[in-house]
Order: sequence, then C-alpha cells, then structure tokens
Amino acid sequence: MWDFETEPEYQEQLDWVDAFVRTEVEPLDLVLGDPYDKADEQARRLVRPLQQQVRDRGLWAAHLEPELGGQGYGQVRLALLNELLGRSRWAPSVFGCQAPDSGNAEILARFGTPEQRHRYLQPLLDGEISSCYSMTEPLAGADPTLFTTRAVRDGDSWVIDGEKWFSSNARHAAFLIVMVVTNPEVDPHHGMSMFIVPSGAPGLEIIRDAGIGTESPEHSSHAYLRYTGVRVPADHLLGEEGAAFAIAQTRLGGGRIHHGMRTIAQMRRAFDLMLERAVSRRTRTGRLADMQSTQDKIAESWLDIEQFRLLLLRTAWLIDRHQDYRAVRKDIAAVKVAMPRVYHDVVQRSMHLHGALGISNEMPFSAMMVDAQVMAIADGPTEVHRQTLARQLVRDVAPGEPLFGSGHLPTRAAAARAHLAARLERDVAAL
Repeated sequence: MWDFETEPEYQEQLDWVDAFVRTEVEPLDLVLGDPYDKADEQARRLVRPLQQQVRDRGLWAAHLEPELGGQGYGQVRLALLNELLGRSRWAPSVFGCQAPDSGNAEILARFGTPEQRHRYLQPLLDGEISSCYSMTEPLAGADPTLFTTRAVRDGDSWVIDGEKWFSSNARHAAFLIVMVVTNPEVDPHHGMSMFIVPSGAPGLEIIRDAGIGTESPEHSSHAYLRYTGVRVPADHLLGEEGAAFAIAQTRLGGGRIHHGMRTIAQMRRAFDLMLERAVSRRTRTGRLADMQSTQDKIAESWLDIEQFRLLLLRTAWLIDRHQDYRAVRKDIAAVKVAMPRVYHDVVQRSMHLHGALGISNEMPFSAMMVDAQVMAIADGPTEVHRQTLARQLVRDVAPGEPLFGSGHLPTRAAAARAHLAARLERDVAAL
C-alpha cells in the first residue's frame, strides 16, 4: 500500500524538531565554530542543554537500536528527520547523528567487541568525543581495490604503514577507523580489514589539513594522514579479518540516504530565498516574479526538488522493506547521481536571481555550490554511481531480435496478424 502521510505521533515529533531547529539550533551556525571540536567549552555549554532536550523527546541518535540509546527508526523515518536537520550544520551534533560519527557508531555497534563498544562507542554516543573514517588514499579514491596502506601482524599487534587522504575531522577525532590491506595475496574484496586507531598512536601524522573550496586553513579539517609503523593491539581489529568491504557497505548505504535528505533541506533553503527574491525585487516593468524567465526558474526548481524527494523516500522505503542494501543498490546509486545535479541547479538559479548579492560571501549560495560538488564526490563519485545504475538496469534485460528489435512495427504487425488469424477468419466467415 502506498501512503504519503506520516503517522500522527511521528508527525508531532517532526513538528517539534522543525520548530526546535529553527529557533534554537540554526542560530548556533552563525556564532559557533566547528561542531566536531569537543575542546570548545563555550560551544559545549551552549549545546549540552539542547542535546538534553533532544534526549527527553526520545530523538537522540535515532538511527541506532534502542539498546544503544536510539529509537531503531527505519530509513523512511530517518529520512524525514534528516530533511529537517539538514537546515543547520550544528543540528546533527545536537541530535547525535553527525557524520562520520553516525556511520562509525553504526559499524561499532554491529561489528565491535564489547570492549570496543565500551571504550569507543559509548563516549561517541554520549557526544563526548568525535571520530574519523580514514579510507580514501592519495592515489585511490573511487576504487578501494587499489588501496596500498598495509597492516601486518606482529605478535599481539598489527603494524600499519601507508597514507590516507581527505580523512574528515581527524584533527578533532579521539579515534580513527582505518581501512587497510591485510592480505595482498587474495581478492581485494576479501583481503582488506578495518582497525580502530587511537588518535595519539605513535607514528600517526597529520601532514596537512585540506579545506573545501575556499575554506581558510584554520577551518580546514580534511586530513592528509601518514601511518608510519603505527602499532595497534590485535583486539583493535574491527569485525573479521578481510571483512572491510562488507562493513563499509553497511556504513555507506544508509548514509547516502541521510546525505540526500539533508541536501534537500539546503535546496529548500535556496528555493525559499528564490521565491522571496522574486516577489520582493522590482524592475522597470514589475516584479521579478512576473517575468517568464523567473517563472521558469521557480517551476523547474520545484519540480526538481519534489521529484528528487520522492526518489529518496521511495529508496528509503525499499531499504526498510528489503532490509538489504544490496537489493536496493540500483536505487541508492540513482539517489547519489541525482543529488548533486539537482542541488547545483536549484542553487544556481537562486544565486543568479540575486545578482551580485548572490555571488557575494554575504549570501549562502557560493558555499552551497561548493557543497553540491562535494556531494558529487563524497561516498563515491557520480560517474561510478551512474555506471552502477546503468549496469543494474541492463543486467536482467533479455536480448531482442538483433536486426530490428522488439519495437519494429512491421514485425509486430505480422505477429499480431498471425495471433489473430483464426478469429479474423471466423469474423469473415460470419459476414
């Protein structure tokens, strides 16, 4: 059954979140620094009471199971929640679901040992520490089978050597989850493992922090890391040896849906500013809203947002239904392909409607345009997901007749006449 209504009880929660984020959380974006910097005591003093309100509403870390302090919400409910949280860069931290911590918490909950969950997961869930997901390498991003960072067993330890690139929030992280080669003799999908690396481990070096777009060095937080003889205890292996690919997919599938819904919040923000500008700004001949070119921008943007939102929610529904990301691989890839294009197009239309103000740093559009490109790269580039989508779509298609194919009208007409011949003869005989 298809139903486009939210349960009244959950809608009441969403209404509270909407008002709470708008009045209490969005102002934090304008006065506070990095949400991942747990050393910022002023920020923590301001945020802790808000986090407690979220806990009191039963919405803290809602993506996790109840035994871990979450609600065990399915992807549809999480999608609707993230659509509201995406309006603020501080909102995910206030609600205990900020990336990459949310994904790291999910795999620690699923694959971590009791000791690992006690030492790393619980303080992460409590919002006391930040974490880092260290996967991409300088010479291998979209294709993890090309990773060269190695971990070699040495007695009761593993020794890690190699370099990782764009490891977000490493400068603030208490620990990192790193994906490395542990057995180069087998297929890469079974020869890589994940390890928990404490941030102070000897031999772990931040070569530099890269920024997004025109971010200043003090705000840059995507680390170029070097692991030189980094020794971690054997009990810091996360999950089974050789299981890194399976663990990574568990982490990434739902994350792409959450990214998409938070992106919709930014699209809506740009769209609302477009509407406001259209009815506020006047030219010699009238309002911008009365011009056909402006009306085209408004109509196309609304269509793009609504179509993308429905694709996202349907994909979330399929994940809840199948409980298997592999069964929804095509749909998740489609979300990833559509997201940066729609984001870019809506923001660009709104930016242009604002003229010189739109491209200035006094409006949010330039940052949004860069963010749209981030969405085209993060969790796998658009080109890879487009290829995945196409392969999934043609995988089970039966080949047609090679000369003209199944759509050839003369061939179809001949087949139809043959199929109906007996009935046509009876009709002629009855005349």
